[in-house]
Amino acid sequence: MQTYLVGGAVRDELLGFSVQDKDYVVVGATPEEMEAAGFRPVGKDFPVFLHPNTHDEYALARTERKTAKGYKGFSVHASPEVTLEQDLARRDLTINAIAKSSDGQLIDPYHGLRDIQSKTLRHVSEAFAEDPVRILRAARFSARLSEFSVAPETIALMQQMVVAGEVDALVAERVWQELAKGLMESRPSRMFDVLRACGALQKIMPELDRLWGVPQPEQHHPEIDCGLHVMLVVDYAASQQYSLAVRFAALLHDVGKGLTSAEILPRHIGHEQRGVDLVKTLCLRLKVPNDCRELALIVTKFHGKLYQAPLMKAPALLNFLIELDAIRQPARFKDFLLACEADARGRTGKEECETPAADLMKKALAASLSVNAGEVANGYSEPEKIKLAVYAARLEAVNSALFA
Repeated sequence: MQTYLVGGAVRDELLGFSVQDKDYVVVGATPEEMEAAGFRPVGKDFPVFLHPNTHDEYALARTERKTAKGYKGFSVHASPEVTLEQDLARRDLTINAIAKSSDGQLIDPYHGLRDIQSKTLRHVSEAFAEDPVRILRAARFSARLSEFSVAPETIALMQQMVVAGEVDALVAERVWQELAKGLMESRPSRMFDVLRACGALQKIMPELDRLWGVPQPEQHHPEIDCGLHVMLVVDYAASQQYSLAVRFAALLHDVGKGLTSAEILPRHIGHEQRGVDLVKTLCLRLKVPNDCRELALIVTKFHGKLYQAPLMKAPALLNFLIELDAIRQPARFKDFLLACEADARGRTGKEECETPAADLMKKALAASLSVNAGEVANGYSEPEKIKLAVYAARLEAVNSALFA
């Protein structure tokens, strides 16, 4: 029985990153021997065990054979005869196919160390094409390792996979899982660059994919291209370490511009409402969590209206807060403003622009929240009169705070 540290732990150690989880592969052992040694079996599809003390994962060396489309279409063979090199061969990228022995020796049959040094993401073998999730993983690693580039032959293989319909077999939960991880990396735009380069984005998120090549007015958007703009926006959100919900909303806020009639370009009148239906469809298809879905919807619908706030009087400001449900959900309102800030600063040359509309809305909300609705309600018994009285008190507070 021989045990090797494999995968992400070895890769991250070589890259100088902190190692979070450790996975091991065991060569020359049977499940019975593992259990006899105190390991606890946990694998459903192949033999995986937890160490009795550290609880790290130990998987028996295995090979895989493609049996059907999709990432579940595999038969797995694990036995003491499977070698370390055979186990490493089934991995996705060369940088993830390096093992480390107990005495510190690196086993690198597929030249992952060379690719780390040259900053290249390259598939281990043609078996890469058997699992469409690997397209998403390669794209996600591009977002994490933003200085790395995907090897041309790997892009070509990914393109062939898309044409062959492998991406169509992906299940929504797995797509969302990889997209969410990529959005939380340092340069999410790199993930979408790779997905576009191989044609997968058109299959996974056609609503987003159609933004590239669509122009916007240069005086407001010096970068002009809608697709480039949303990439600047999501990277800004990442640079500020905003939450997943904010980054997802930033990504989708302008999808309605992809349906703008050519006759009115580069203007995009009504793109916000057009975008709402697209966001609903996309979130339903990918089974996006409710918090991400809800924030994406209000950002898509109202980000344009926010910039009109400095022109609003107190009644319009209060009504806008009510539309946003900001009084009942101030935390979500804060996230709304962060996504809109990313929209404003995700423009070439505008990275540090002021956000007067957001500042005004924060003051309006603070004034509204200063009203004690319970005290106001004490003088009334009918619900409708209570509602009107509370509204009037909040309106007076907003007016006094901003316009007195």
